[in-house]
Amino acid sequence: MLRILTPGLLSITVLLSACEQQTSQRAPLTTSSSAAAAESPTAELAALEYEENTISVTDESQTGVVFITRRGQMPDTAPEASEPSQGSSDQDVTGTGSGFFVDDEGFILTNFHVVEGAQQLTVHLPGRKREFPAQVVGVAPEYDLALLQTTDIPADLYDPLELGDSDQVRVGAKAIAMGSPFGLEFSVTQGIVSAKNRVVPTGINGIPQNSIQTDAAINPGNSGGPLLNSAAEVIGINTMILSPGTAASGTGQNAGVGFAIPINTAKAILPRLKAGETVNVPRIGVTGIPVALLPGEVREEFNLPDDGVLVQEVSPASPAAGAGLVGGLRRIELGEAALLMGGDVITRIAGQPVTTLQDIQTALVTQQAGGTVKLMIQRQGETRELVLNLSTGEVE
Repeated sequence: MLRILTPGLLSITVLLSACEQQTSQRAPLTTSSSAAAAESPTAELAALEYEENTISVTDESQTGVVFITRRGQMPDTAPEASEPSQGSSDQDVTGTGSGFFVDDEGFILTNFHVVEGAQQLTVHLPGRKREFPAQVVGVAPEYDLALLQTTDIPADLYDPLELGDSDQVRVGAKAIAMGSPFGLEFSVTQGIVSAKNRVVPTGINGIPQNSIQTDAAINPGNSGGPLLNSAAEVIGINTMILSPGTAASGTGQNAGVGFAIPINTAKAILPRLKAGETVNVPRIGVTGIPVALLPGEVREEFNLPDDGVLVQEVSPASPAAGAGLVGGLRRIELGEAALLMGGDVITRIAGQPVTTLQDIQTALVTQQAGGTVKLMIQRQGETRELVLNLSTGEVE
């Protein structure tokens, strides 16, 4: 299964403009370059080294990848790309996905949407027909991450994958995706890192989060599988694709734009997942409205900046309340809406500019519950800095 990101009213225009004269001028260059490459031992050696690296990474990593089968009632929130297990005669199979071992204790990382609503989970390894039961240990629905564990697989049958540093990923670097697209178990595809810090809605609440974009082909069934670099280190967890159109089956297809959750995001919450927690993005405990939505005369009357989030209410005993954030005090009618004016305006959080409440949630994705985060606000025209202590509780 794989989440499908299908933007509304998305149109794709392919512009093909070619001049015969330019083509004829380039042709000899291409021909001569190809001939030179064919005759060059160095070029041939480079090609072999590139291939050998891919083969080496595959050989080294495949014993750490698992194929996951979910049985039970299909959850209402399951993505439309949930892929029934092909070739299985079990009528209760509701989806398949991928995952990988992170240590020698049998812990397996995958996507939350792979295991959501499962009544029974089984995994099996490359070249092994036997299925092993697995249990969900911890989940992070808003990050689309889940941690499984199986204690029945002998330790000598698998090798945990090495977790890399996604902050060091470079655009243009090799990217190797492993998983089981369409139930085709343990397939390998290769491409490059097309972009980093690509913000896409992730998890059950669609909070915009940084992702790694790749053109390595990933499809339904790849979800939860590893995205590796040329050193056989996991740099991301394959989670969704951009699919402008769908096949006749209604299932989204790879279009060369896939996304992976950066492995550093998973590493940051892995101890809490192992402890059996349900991990959610920290909340600061405010409601607000984008300043940009207010008429210019209202912004001028209340001395508001052009951008930011005007705080409406602050939840008691929340991080925002503890930091001294002030909500609205004066009620006004604006059309059919009632607003509270006179509160603080949040302009930056964790160094990131804020224009909407979603910006606040996006900035908090990489923050740890119990940690601190700096908040820049405007209060009655003056800029101030507040420090929030992020709670571990669920603050709405």
